[in-house]
Amino acid sequence: MYHVAGSFRDPSGFMFVDNGILYRQINRCYRSDYERLMESGLYDDLVAKGFLVSHAEADIHLARTEDVYKVIRPQPVPFISYPYEWCFGQFKDAALLTLEAQALALGRGMTLKDASAYNVQFMDGRPVLIDTLSFAIHREGAPWMAYRQFCQHFLAPLALICYRDVALSQLLRIHMDGIPLPLASELLPGRTKLSPSLALHIHMHAKMQAKYEGRPEALTTSKRKMSVRSLAAFIEGLRQYVCGLQWHLPRTVWGKYDLGGSYEDEGLAHKAELVQAFLAGINPRTLWDLGANRGFFSRLASRKGIFTVAWDIDPVAVERSYRDVTKEKERDLLPLVLDLTNPSPSLGWANAERSSFAERGPADACMALALIHHLAIANNLPLERIAGYFARLSPRLILEFVPKDDPKVRHLLASREDIFPDYTRPGLEAAFGRHYRITSVAEIRNSSRILYLMERTDA
Repeated sequence: MYHVAGSFRDPSGFMFVDNGILYRQINRCYRSDYERLMESGLYDDLVAKGFLVSHAEADIHLARTEDVYKVIRPQPVPFISYPYEWCFGQFKDAALLTLEAQALALGRGMTLKDASAYNVQFMDGRPVLIDTLSFAIHREGAPWMAYRQFCQHFLAPLALICYRDVALSQLLRIHMDGIPLPLASELLPGRTKLSPSLALHIHMHAKMQAKYEGRPEALTTSKRKMSVRSLAAFIEGLRQYVCGLQWHLPRTVWGKYDLGGSYEDEGLAHKAELVQAFLAGINPRTLWDLGANRGFFSRLASRKGIFTVAWDIDPVAVERSYRDVTKEKERDLLPLVLDLTNPSPSLGWANAERSSFAERGPADACMALALIHHLAIANNLPLERIAGYFARLSPRLILEFVPKDDPKVRHLLASREDIFPDYTRPGLEAAFGRHYRITSVAEIRNSSRILYLMERTDA
């Protein structure tokens, strides 16, 4: 039994794991809110609409402290992702979910007391709230207590992506409670002050924060009461603005990448056949596709019911993949943004609130297709270090080796000295052989590329 490291800030309760099962303890101070959530019909509505994970009440004797009111067992989430790993579409859908849940709560006499992006995860291709305890009884006349948090966690990143640069969403790796509104206001172009919504929710909001710095309670208290109808209209205005936000995708190398640029059609089809055969041989439940681009090969797994996380460095490629997920209603594919040379670290209090990329593994298997040359040659990473890191991520690996005579590698070496004498087939097999047993090898037709299936030596 252990306490979930990132669950300790809310006095209403916390998460813990017992015998591999995740539970949430609800403390006595949340009793009235929980009873209203369940008796008002709000919980049933949220679950029915797919807005909130379901839960079952568990044995109270599992409680970790004496301050317990109930213990519940929430529906498990297949993979925990973080906002700095999301593409624009995921941010937008998560923001809309939060606003729609708030509107639904108001209709049942409740409100979201938290609007943290970390309360949202992705299941079955769509966002869902995972914090059952984030709903509180609404006090008549009170404003939305989570408004500032919503603006920092959702509106500021969305606006910065649309009006400045998608890379600014990475500010969330530094600012865990959302992008500070004064900073967002400074970074946004001046023309956004002409937008009524951004003028109100970002620029004026930022000025109010600066005015009342050191007195945050002044931002949430007012002599003027806000009726439920007025608050609902306020939430609807936010929802309409977020709904209308569009990110015009920039042209990037990988966002417009054409698989046919590396293979003839026959070679691409042969590679797909090999990947499917390797997957069938190991039959993983979970797969991480590293350098997935738009997810062509990821879908060979996900369409077989293998839960697949498709990681890629290019937010445009991830955005296109996510749009395909939503359009096709794909349930077992989760596209996410990741720079594998600088992966998501452990963050937060005691470096434990948000787990690193590797700590959220291991997956049953990893794929690294058309990736090794980018790591070894473009980023000067020794093959031995790549092999050692991959071995931490999963016990099985499908790896594509792209040799020096391949056009893509020749292009990488055209503008730099070849200082990679070990970047050869024997060199790769020796480096990975320190961590893996090579169980299958196949040459891809119409290319000099080689596909490997490997199993970690301790698996």
